[in-house]
Amino acid sequence: MENKRSTMLRAMTRDGSARLIVINSREMVNEMRGAHVTAPTATAALGRTVTAASMIGTMLPEAGDTVSITFDGDGEIGKLIAVGDYFGNVKGYIENPLADPPRKPNGKLDVGAAVGRGTLAFVKCVGEGDPQTGMTEIVTGEIAEDIATYFAMSEQVPTLLSLGVLVDRDYSCLAAGGVLVQLLPFPDEATVDLIERNAQALGNISKLFEMGLSNKAIADIAMKDVPYDVFDELEVGYKCDCERGRMLKKIKSLGEAEIKNMLSEQEAEGKPRELTAICRFCNTEYTYGEDELLGK
Repeated sequence: MENKRSTMLRAMTRDGSARLIVINSREMVNEMRGAHVTAPTATAALGRTVTAASMIGTMLPEAGDTVSITFDGDGEIGKLIAVGDYFGNVKGYIENPLADPPRKPNGKLDVGAAVGRGTLAFVKCVGEGDPQTGMTEIVTGEIAEDIATYFAMSEQVPTLLSLGVLVDRDYSCLAAGGVLVQLLPFPDEATVDLIERNAQALGNISKLFEMGLSNKAIADIAMKDVPYDVFDELEVGYKCDCERGRMLKKIKSLGEAEIKNMLSEQEAEGKPRELTAICRFCNTEYTYGEDELLGK
């Protein structure tokens, strides 16, 4: 499943102090919303998470590597998962796509309340070694602050992260995007001070994209008075890698006895002797008959 593409810009300060990633993720978030039919607050929560996973995925060292970000809070959203790959493509899952608590007093969607408190886990699958895992407590549930805190606490990498999703009146995504600035070893203190100063102008990132600003224009805001070079621009998207054969293997892993039992239950309910699996990332349905399931 591959859909419309969002755009990403990657850059670095000329003095090697920091790297910068800017993404306009509106298309990605709309495809995500179409797959999960999310309510506004759920759209904002998962939209921010897949936007972050896309950017973080492109920092992985090799093609085939992935990063999984999981928010497991006590809010009505339940579990929130986004998986990004080396190319910046991403897929996501939300346990309760209809989560939509009352708005904040200022009228904004209350993503923090919908996510709640709990744990944030990162799993990086890099190369052929064991997955690299890390976990922190959810601080605010607003996604960006929690991910930046994870980088600071678990990986000791100072990170500035701004994420935003603006939901339109028809519940579609009107604007979405993110900016990630991450300090590299031994940064110049003057550069760091300028980046911190410029961060104040990135608080409402979705508004900047709604205004029609390009990735480069937003990068210019983030790097005002800081010389930097763009080293590439990418097209990225919401892309699920599920396939019929892989889903069949998962069902077969239940064992022949369990599969026969499930088929008998279907027959007892007057239904065909077949089983249907649904991918939790894109909601694609795969139906398998008895011969496929039992290898006849």
